Amino acid sequence: MGKTTTRRISTNVKYGLAIHSTSSELGLAVSNLKDDSRSCVWDLGRSLSTHLHYHLAEYIQPQTWADLGFIAVAKGPGSFTSTRIGVVTARTIAQQLDIPLFAISSLEAIAWAEKTNNAKSVQIPAQTNLVYTAIYNGATALLPDSLMTVEAWENTVKTWQTPYQLIKAENGLGATVTSVLEIAGLEWLKGSCPNWIDAIPFYGQSPVS
Repeated sequence: MGKTTTRRISTNVKYGLAIHSTSSELGLAVSNLKDDSRSCVWDLGRSLSTHLHYHLAEYIQPQTWADLGFIAVAKGPGSFTSTRIGVVTARTIAQQLDIPLFAISSLEAIAWAEKTNNAKSVQIPAQTNLVYTAIYNGATALLPDSLMTVEAWENTVKTWQTPYQLIKAENGLGATVTSVLEIAGLEWLKGSCPNWIDAIPFYGQSPVS
């Protein structure tokens, strides 16, 4: 069963929809960026690919697709298959509705969820002896999303010159769907309008030795 948080519903305003599927968890969030927000997380495991569309169709209610002003999606890094499914779904909906699509880093969303002023050094496990890494200050990437060996990452943070908060994230990534929506919502309110075609999954790069 999904874990749900809800707030009061209002009408006659545009909503944002966020999708987070970079792990075994599916996170969905809907908000009008004012007085109505809700989010839900389902731990679907291997069934995420077959259940995503069902949960999405159910969860969008009582809003309709016509109520959406923008979509946000976690673009990775994370599970190859789950990330691809989420991004493809978001691209398809944004294209059909002709609305902006914001592709947000999974690592940025993790950092954003920690409401402190320090820079956040974020890592999530990848393959053996590899980690996905980044350092964010707010929405600014001080060190862009990368795939590194554990040794290279440890050396990077050891020699980093400014204060930071280290975050090792392994579980609960779906809950950061609210961060994905918040980050995108701020950009949407500023008038940003990214095209769906530019939303590309991030699967990592060649390891840094």
